[in-house]
Amino acid sequence: MLPADAHCTYRAPLNVDTRRRLTLAFVITLVVMTVELAGSWLSGSLALLADAGHMLADAAALAIALFAAWIAQRPATAQRSFGFMRLEVFAALVNGAVLIVIAIGIGIEAWRRLRAPPAVNGELLTVVALVGLVANVAAVAILHRGHQHSLNQRGAYLHVVGDLLGSVGALLAGAIVLTTGWPLADPLISVLIGALVLVSAWRLVKESTDVLLEATPRHIALSDVHERIASVPGVESVHDLHLWTVTSGVVAMSGHLVVKDPSANHPVLEEVRGRMRAMGIQHVTVQVEREPICD
Repeated sequence: MLPADAHCTYRAPLNVDTRRRLTLAFVITLVVMTVELAGSWLSGSLALLADAGHMLADAAALAIALFAAWIAQRPATAQRSFGFMRLEVFAALVNGAVLIVIAIGIGIEAWRRLRAPPAVNGELLTVVALVGLVANVAAVAILHRGHQHSLNQRGAYLHVVGDLLGSVGALLAGAIVLTTGWPLADPLISVLIGALVLVSAWRLVKESTDVLLEATPRHIALSDVHERIASVPGVESVHDLHLWTVTSGVVAMSGHLVVKDPSANHPVLEEVRGRMRAMGIQHVTVQVEREPICD
């Protein structure tokens, strides 16, 4: 543990409600996955099988998200001064990568079925898809709140949204098979579902990778940060400025300031800290120098 007199300790923002929502979505996903696997085997539908396979990965994704949210609450230690907060970002990266693999797998199987379409039981496909649709709407509603503020929860949310799209697609495929008897509707709609999942998964992987590579947050321009600090009275210049995301909702900044008058150091630090907080930057580390020092 860090010394008792340490000024700051870090852990992910505690949100019991988030973990409760993830747990409820996890249970719903497991139940619907079981129903769709049985429906796929009985009806011969790829759309249902694709959705069931996606939901199997979703169940694992929700379990990973739950574990990451739990362990991120552990306090910082001397070895891990920022605690375990980035495990949530890593979980989001894993979930995004799994979604990409699933989307590619759906495309490969759809191509095989387009060349040799099997018979599909449209009635059973439609009934099972309707059950999955209702359950997935409930899961999406549960996870919708707060998904924009956490990459970990967004990863779980995108998995469930993918399930919802899969259920809609399976329902549409069932309706087309029932009304027209056209078996190619099932694999074609599966390809569309896979493409939508692939786009969302790529965005999640990109955002997670940016955080792990300590890229500048997209919602804060480094030039704006530089300008706000450089305009503080007493600051001669700013250099070696860095801005990065520790985890979702936690942005950090470090930089060197040239302040000629040592008596102005404390007022300058207080003003810089206030301006950074106004920009949503929680962790501010500043080195004050009388002359520029470049390491």
